[in-house]
Amino acid sequence: MSFRDGFLWGVSTSSYQVEGAAREDGKGLSIWDVFCRKPGAVRDGHTGDVACDHYRRYGEDVALARSLGVNAMRFSLSWPRVLPDGVGAVNVAGLDFYERLVDELLRAGVRPFLALYHWDLPWALHLRGGWLNRDIAEWFADYARVVVDRLSDRVTDWITFVEPAAFLNAGYGSGQHAPGTPVGRRGLLLTSHHVALAHGRATQVIRRHARRPPRVSLSHVGACCLPATDRPEDVEAARLATAGVPGLTDPMTNAWLLDPIYLGAYPEADLASYGDDAPAVTDADLREIHQRPDFFALNYYNARHVRRGDDGRPALVKRDPPPGHRTAFGWTMEPEGLYWLPRFHHARYGVPIVVTENGMANLDWPSTDGAVHDPQRIDFHRRHLLALRRAAAEGAPVEGYFVWSLLDNFEWAEGYHKRFGLVYVDFDTQLRIPKDSARWYARVAASNGAELD
Repeated sequence: MSFRDGFLWGVSTSSYQVEGAAREDGKGLSIWDVFCRKPGAVRDGHTGDVACDHYRRYGEDVALARSLGVNAMRFSLSWPRVLPDGVGAVNVAGLDFYERLVDELLRAGVRPFLALYHWDLPWALHLRGGWLNRDIAEWFADYARVVVDRLSDRVTDWITFVEPAAFLNAGYGSGQHAPGTPVGRRGLLLTSHHVALAHGRATQVIRRHARRPPRVSLSHVGACCLPATDRPEDVEAARLATAGVPGLTDPMTNAWLLDPIYLGAYPEADLASYGDDAPAVTDADLREIHQRPDFFALNYYNARHVRRGDDGRPALVKRDPPPGHRTAFGWTMEPEGLYWLPRFHHARYGVPIVVTENGMANLDWPSTDGAVHDPQRIDFHRRHLLALRRAAAEGAPVEGYFVWSLLDNFEWAEGYHKRFGLVYVDFDTQLRIPKDSARWYARVAASNGAELD
């Protein structure tokens, strides 16, 4: 069985995690450039100063992507590489780099999915309040305009933000990621509102000024709840919990983050739960925010299970995986999430699904034969793709699947200790070695999924 014709077989990368050249060619500081210098913030003091040296080796990396037979790649731009101070003067060298990258992808027959923001906020804007400052919505829209004016004659697929739930909860909630400034629940909810405003304003800029008809979305990762059994009441509990039951899972529910964007209003249950901590929201705000994405960009890694509780509400169920069924991050492997989540999100928001990230951290190293054998990663992706194919066969409009990631890279607070790539990177020599999973993924893509059987 194959996926639909025109299915997107992709890989994903992220600017700070792969580019390096952190202080070259006019690039400004990002919050991660500064956070990595904070003692104890990143494991072993690792930084993204060099990372995969993708800034210089992008041609080699695009060729690697093409060798996998992929037809799409999601990558992000570094805001401070384009606008060193976040606003004002444009760094032409930075824009030139992204133009070269886009052109290289197009020459290779790889469709660019351009993400404007993957966590590397300009440090200069952090000093002005960052995501706590409402003005950031306008700053972000101005940044989007600069990029659209330069690249929209070639790029048609746009992602405003990658994983707001992750960068807000970790950066402003726990403080484990940059900028490392916990702000409490009220501050966290305010940052999420400002991100929603920024998405709305940037989406309007893209749709108004793009020179080719654009498709726009934002990548979402958040609470993922799966039914503990196939009983209808547990399936319904999982659907409700995935949308959002305040207090059940994460500090901000999926509905809080997504409903104003897709449906035009914050959920009443969340507003009631947050009380005075909820930000003041005007009708004008909601009109700005309510710019419906053209597709649902889903990032998926792991999940929790729920059942219908005795009180009729969703209740979390503790389920220990079989021994060994955890990634090197300690995350449980829950492939059925790519069966249920496309169905849940499509039912609620009514747009096609593109899985823009899915992958696992593994313990990879070159063997004595010089190859990198990673059977666990092959098994991980096969299980998830089979679940996704089942969802598609049952009617979910699934348009694509992007592996996280093309390359081993800088993995945020874990530094270089977690390897997600289809391609092994020796961070001392910058040697690239396609892993067994890379060759397997190439066969799957060439067969449009039939190789999974």
